[in-house]
Amino acid sequence: QVQLVESGGGLVQLGGSLRLSCAASGRIDNIDTMGWYRQVPGNYREQVALITSGGHTVYSDNMKGRCTISRDNAKNTVYLQLNNLNAEDTGTYYCGFPTTKRGNPTMQWGQGTQVTLYS
Repeated sequence: QVQLVESGGGLVQLGGSLRLSCAASGRIDNIDTMGWYRQVPGNYREQVALITSGGHTVYSDNMKGRCTISRDNAKNTVYLQLNNLNAEDTGTYYCGFPTTKRGNPTMQWGQGTQVTLYS
């Protein structure tokens, strides 16, 4: 199973930018849809952006115009460019893709990378 490792998080000033990376341990060109998700303590993990193998992208309403998801299949890496960050963007960002384990649908996640906003 492909393992994922996120990086690029950190402490960012309000209005700032970050580029998150998700490096896969194996090929991702055969993974149709990959995505970025955000979670804050006490809340569900919510979808931020998705990208298909064909390059089609989907963004959550509150992130439209403020983030860009991309993938480099040659580098087995998915990126999330975050711009004009606000306090509500604080959280742990996870990279993931749907898969099956023992025949059951599930999600493969990385360990997450923390993004914290300050004024």
